[in-house]
Amino acid sequence: MPERSNRIALRSIVIGPAVVVTAAIVGIWLTQAQRDAGRWVSHSISVQLGVARFEKSLSQYESAYRGYLIRPLPSLLSDMDRARRDLQDGMATLQMETADNPAQRRHVEDLKQPLAEKIELGDRWVAAQKQGQLDAALAQFRSERGRDLTRLIEAKAALVTAEEDRLLGQRQAMVQRLSELVILGLVLAILAIVVTAIYLVRDARARIVEAVAARDAAVQAREQVIEEVRRREAAEGQVRQMQKMESVGQLTGGIAHDFNNMLAIIIGSLDLAIRRFSDPARVKKSIAAAREGAERAAVLTARLLAFSRQQPLAPVAVEVNRLVSGMSELLIRTLGEQIHVETVLAGGLWPTFVDQPQLESALLNLAVNARDAMAEQDGGKLTIETMNAHLDEDYARTRAEVEPGQYVLICVSDTGAGMPPEVVARAFDPFFTTKEVGKGTGLGLSQVFGFVKQSGGHVAIYSEPGQGTTIKLYLPRYMGAAIVPGAVMTPDAMPPGRREEVVLVVEDEARMRELSSEALSELGYTVLSAAGPLEALAMLRDNPGITLLFTDVVMPDMSGRKLADEALQLCPDLKVVFTTGYTRNAVVHNGMLDAGVAFLPKPFTIAQLASKVRAVLDGGGQNR
Repeated sequence: MPERSNRIALRSIVIGPAVVVTAAIVGIWLTQAQRDAGRWVSHSISVQLGVARFEKSLSQYESAYRGYLIRPLPSLLSDMDRARRDLQDGMATLQMETADNPAQRRHVEDLKQPLAEKIELGDRWVAAQKQGQLDAALAQFRSERGRDLTRLIEAKAALVTAEEDRLLGQRQAMVQRLSELVILGLVLAILAIVVTAIYLVRDARARIVEAVAARDAAVQAREQVIEEVRRREAAEGQVRQMQKMESVGQLTGGIAHDFNNMLAIIIGSLDLAIRRFSDPARVKKSIAAAREGAERAAVLTARLLAFSRQQPLAPVAVEVNRLVSGMSELLIRTLGEQIHVETVLAGGLWPTFVDQPQLESALLNLAVNARDAMAEQDGGKLTIETMNAHLDEDYARTRAEVEPGQYVLICVSDTGAGMPPEVVARAFDPFFTTKEVGKGTGLGLSQVFGFVKQSGGHVAIYSEPGQGTTIKLYLPRYMGAAIVPGAVMTPDAMPPGRREEVVLVVEDEARMRELSSEALSELGYTVLSAAGPLEALAMLRDNPGITLLFTDVVMPDMSGRKLADEALQLCPDLKVVFTTGYTRNAVVHNGMLDAGVAFLPKPFTIAQLASKVRAVLDGGGQNR
């Protein structure tokens, strides 16, 4: 059945167009032949008209010279000259129009000699009249030679006309036959098209019946496929749920493991501090250990935020070559003498728009990872290379997260042991590490990955066992000029405040509010505190001399951002510093701090608090 259907379909596809094309070709050929035959009919008529004009010109020539012999008027000479030119032109036209027919060409050639002699006689008679020899001229005129030449010319012209009459009859008959053939061809073409259409309609009906049967079979097969797909989707959903739970379990297990270690350090150290309260030196040591554990917990939280792209970034235009050069000495000290550090800096490198401290942290993470990879072979070489790069459409098409365009490329390469493909595939996963238990958190590369992605860039890793590893950071090109940063305050620097500088602390968490207030008082500022935005607004109305508003962002009744907007309406010169432990809020959008916002993330040290507040009050930090 399918083979028969295919044969019918093939015949339908071939026969229909073949009939139409054949009819069109035959019609075009017949029409062209009819047009050609019509042109030959017109040609014959043109030749006949040419002969008639020639005979008329001959008659005008004879009339002109005869009249001149009787009465020598100048106008008759003009008529004679004009008739002579017409005869010559008519002869040339007849020669051209009869060139395709040998018989006609001979008849026209036979006209030339008697015509020339006739014109010569006429000119001779006129010349005799002009010289006053009228009698001699009349004697010549009365001779039979002139009449014989006229009869000869007329006879030759009649032969041309007769031959052309014969050709005209043949050509008119051909036109008639071709017209009949064109009509017959049109009728046959119409009949063929009608027959073909009937055949195709019958074939279409048969195919519709087959299609309906095939559709019913396809519907049944489709229902079976849908049922199978449902079963597979249910099975895949169970597998995905298991994988999701495994990933969540791995993530929470890693976080719980590291946080438990850090909390154990903090709790144990504080317990020891209480027990050793009578020994200040040992108390200080225990408190230092507790602080170290808390700082490690803060670093872990920052890395988790970086991986999830929720850390607040304060990007600036960075000159990467200057940054890498400035880090060289730090890297050499950090990596040790066994690691040779080499930098290859490209000339004319574009600037990029990123958070400079985060970029420095990412490069340091990559360098430390490279050092650990080269540890087993007692050292090696670390190369940091910069260059301009362009990621084209073809590259971006195979990587959905990449936008084509211009990038600043930083390559960090080592000569370590390298990684197999299965390790490369998981290198950026959080808490994934090939190091021994307790030797790493597994968040270094994931932090780099999150930072670069949040900055609008791209990360690529290339590694083979025994061939080392190269990690490429693509950061978007910045079209403006790079800003050379000024002096950076050291982390432990705590610039003091002045008592005339009044800071209003707004925090709904009582312990956090008390801690911030005590820290600012310790730094030398005059401190007021409010448990919420409404209380803070009332205090601003009562104390117009408040210098700086230090406010949490996420609070009941009103967000810190809205509080700042209303506070600035009351005190336009007020400085504002925002703080929060979670960045998805009103002061951070797309991972970037809003323009002009001064931000201090929680948790912060007293030194960080001192530096930020001092920078904003002195006009060196961002402010709304």
